[in-house]
Amino acid sequence: MNENWEEFELAPITVLTVSQLAAHLKEAVESRFAWGDLWVEGEVGDLRPTAPGHIFFSLKEGRAQITCVVWKTHAARMAQLPANGQAVLVRGRIGYYEDRGDCRLYVDRWLPLGLGQRFLALEALKRRLEAEGLFEPARKRPLPPYPQRIGVVTSPAGAALRDIINVLRRRWPLAELILSPTVVQGEEAPAAIVAALEALQALPDLDLIIIARGGGSHEELWAFNDERVVRAVAASIHPVISGVGHAIDLTLTDAAADVHAPTPSAAAEIATPDREAVASTLAAWRDRLRQAMESRLQAMAQALQALEARLQVHAPERALQARAERLHLLQARLRSAIHQQLLRAGARLADPQARLNALNPLAVLARGYALVRREDGRLVTRADQVRAGERLILHWADGHVTVRVEGEAPS
Repeated sequence: MNENWEEFELAPITVLTVSQLAAHLKEAVESRFAWGDLWVEGEVGDLRPTAPGHIFFSLKEGRAQITCVVWKTHAARMAQLPANGQAVLVRGRIGYYEDRGDCRLYVDRWLPLGLGQRFLALEALKRRLEAEGLFEPARKRPLPPYPQRIGVVTSPAGAALRDIINVLRRRWPLAELILSPTVVQGEEAPAAIVAALEALQALPDLDLIIIARGGGSHEELWAFNDERVVRAVAASIHPVISGVGHAIDLTLTDAAADVHAPTPSAAAEIATPDREAVASTLAAWRDRLRQAMESRLQAMAQALQALEARLQVHAPERALQARAERLHLLQARLRSAIHQQLLRAGARLADPQARLNALNPLAVLARGYALVRREDGRLVTRADQVRAGERLILHWADGHVTVRVEGEAPS
């Protein structure tokens, strides 16, 4: 007995507080299931709405039961609440409530059991298509900013078409609307919707497609969860906007489309720009362009003025004018220098000129002397050089005469 007790005392023991154990249980339970991963089937009991808007009820099956909680935010999105005794399928996550030491199922969606089985099949289809990448954000294509041709797949008699037309008339009447009619509910709807989509693929210059219908029950919208429709939307060569049902309605077509709109009217809003906003934007761009052009022209004018000023400084005409002025100055200086040189030269020549004038025969003749030459031009310098009868030429300062010698000079 004592030996066993001693062995027990020596063995390692881990002691937890209640809070620690509750924390471990909370982590173990809540990490196992996440939002959207857990569907539970059972019968509703003890349904208790609370004043803040939360809903409490029990989900039972045989002797087993679990407390369920619908928070106010989720309850507000439910069209109606389950009733006591109703067999339902609920979606939620498990949470461990430490204050009471029990587990709770936090519900965000519920369906009647028959419809719930159909939704389970839908969830399986959704996961399969997700695995194929049909819902990947990277596949989503941008919408053209100013569409000119818009295809619409919807019922020609439905309110969805009227809503789309009204929005287009108000926002963007420039767009041409091309209706590809189809039925939008019933067993024949999926094939008809696919055919309507395919008919639009062959149209030239189509900018985008709106696939739409008004709100309805889950059964009425079920055609837009059909795999054929979803694949046709994903395979469209044109961007697709899905506007099926109301804001709370979500279909696989919405997930496959390039853009999901909560309603047909919203789809038309998303597809088109607001013409008044476009006009305002164009006016703003026009004003900005005008201001930019005016600023640019002003800057260019200032630059041109600066260039003209620089050109005036370095203009060839100005340089030529400066050189012409310098040439005139040099010419004047040259004339003055030449004049001075001439004056000095004249002064230097004045005395020799006087001497030359004194020795000039003409000057001597002017004083009354005559120059005697023979007819052959030889100068007669002595009387004995003359013979009687010889013709001589007498030169004076103002002219000459020819004379005959009458006699000879005495020997």
